[in-house]
Amino acid sequence: MSDPLVLIPARLAATRLPNKPLADIAGEPMILHVWRRAVEAGIGPVVVATDAPEIVRVIEAAGGLAVMTQADHPSGSDRLAEALESIDPEGRHDVVVNVQGDLPTIDPAIIAAALLPLADRTVDIATLCAPITDPEEADNPNVVKIVGHEVGPRRLRALYFTRARAPYGPGPLWHHIGLYAYRRKALVRFVALPPGALETREKLEQLRALEAGMRIDAMVVDDLPLGVDTPADLDKARALMLRRRLN
Repeated sequence: MSDPLVLIPARLAATRLPNKPLADIAGEPMILHVWRRAVEAGIGPVVVATDAPEIVRVIEAAGGLAVMTQADHPSGSDRLAEALESIDPEGRHDVVVNVQGDLPTIDPAIIAAALLPLADRTVDIATLCAPITDPEEADNPNVVKIVGHEVGPRRLRALYFTRARAPYGPGPLWHHIGLYAYRRKALVRFVALPPGALETREKLEQLRALEAGMRIDAMVVDDLPLGVDTPADLDKARALMLRRRLN
């Protein structure tokens, strides 16, 4: 891993929470909080990839870098691939870390942790997971689970991702955290693949990689970041940020 690059995809056209990246949290747009957390991780340059000039202005006003991408990308991964070629056509960055733009309270340390599995040259994509401690989450289809087996300290090799409760029987269940570190070649290969049957059925993009024989490993972390998808999530993020500032 000679030179990682952190990319944050952000678009305004969110169905459940329109203009989500610009939502105010503690007096600043949400995307600015995410950008700061990614910079604090200290693993490489951070660039926001967006389809909105408003987001570019917010990041540039804070001294950051943002790049415009097409508005009609089918997924965040496709947006990453376009941004990567625009920023680094020479191929200097060999690892791309994808931090979702709706994680304003994420711990910078877990962003850095996502790189660890890539020390193993057989791993194509690295990600994160956390233990499920709330019984209701186990059966909640909005909580994506990773099914895998241990291949190292606090590290799993992914066998499957699902919205169902899995695996069956006693033992830990793992909440998948949608933050990825791709080898550059793996990202280029991934976005060139057609959607897979399991991906379409589960509506989980990462299954495309597994169906194509790519290897995904996940680091186990204790901190489950709050993803902001709804107005209720936004209220939680505002309250959490306020508590942190008061402490």
